[in-house]
Amino acid sequence: MAVDPDFIDHVRDLFSGLGPLRTGRMFSGIAVYAEEDAMFAMITASQTIYMKTDAACQAAYLAAGATPFTYTRKTGARQVTSLMTLPDAALDDPDEALIWARLSLPAARAAAAEKRRTKARRRK
Repeated sequence: MAVDPDFIDHVRDLFSGLGPLRTGRMFSGIAVYAEEDAMFAMITASQTIYMKTDAACQAAYLAAGATPFTYTRKTGARQVTSLMTLPDAALDDPDEALIWARLSLPAARAAAAEKRRTKARRRK
């Protein structure tokens, strides 16, 4: 199942305060990028928004009731704790959504920087 284009537009509007956003395919969903290559959010086909997290911001997400991205493999369920649901209060509130997006940006920037370093090492 694909992500509903109207929901992608809603997410773009929700986070428009970050400036220009770019989207791309990720798993069976859509990755949302700010600042060129900082993937700060993911949208699933079930219209769930997951935000990039790290040790510095994960506790805030958990305190707000967020849950980690979970998927199932033959060996069982797996959790990706670096992606947490956008808290419900922010789903229709751009101001609240921006607070969470800005909290996620440092983790997204760090992941993007590591990805660039890995690509550079492979090219050598």
